[in-house]
Amino acid sequence: MPPVDLRYPFEGRWLTQHSPADRVPSHGTAEFATSYAIDFVPVGADGRSGAITLASLVRPEPAERFPGFARPILSPVAGVVVATHDAEPDHDAYRGVPSIRYALGQRRRASLGWLALAGNHVMIRAEGGIVVLCHLQRASVSVRIGQAVRPGEQVGRCGNSGNSTEPHVHLQVVDRLDVVHARAVPITFGGWLPRNGEVVDADQSVRSSR
Repeated sequence: MPPVDLRYPFEGRWLTQHSPADRVPSHGTAEFATSYAIDFVPVGADGRSGAITLASLVRPEPAERFPGFARPILSPVAGVVVATHDAEPDHDAYRGVPSIRYALGQRRRASLGWLALAGNHVMIRAEGGIVVLCHLQRASVSVRIGQAVRPGEQVGRCGNSGNSTEPHVHLQVVDRLDVVHARAVPITFGGWLPRNGEVVDADQSVRSSR
């Protein structure tokens, strides 16, 4: 299946995680058509998503404290919106010891179905597949089903809903609206894929290692 070439769904600097450039399936499972999914975490000039303190290593933190929380999420493609959801709460972020405890609940969350993992999301039908943007901020979706969108048009804001340890955006492309039975579609950004740990600067179209 040929890859769908996209633009980055954001502006500014974002850290690449779980990239299919490093392994497939990128998230360690092919369930929910995530084989070629990729995550981007908003970061500051220092390449970090937020200051790490002793407190952040031992207890959960409000997602609102992260500088990337509520950053605009943009359509990476021209297409038509086919699904939206933004009623899920943004939960606390988990780093350090709390992230280990959170990871132990992964199987339980997966058993609740795709919505429990995706959280708030937008799905856009485009040439080559359906683009899925997940973990959006509650009540931030700014498009409606049936609406045509352009590349770079805002569709929501970065949140921490669903299966997420800190504010970020999860992107994948599937071949049908029913994600549970869909096939994963490969993706590229301008013809290439950033690797894990690379910081993408969408404003300057450059990349750098963290």
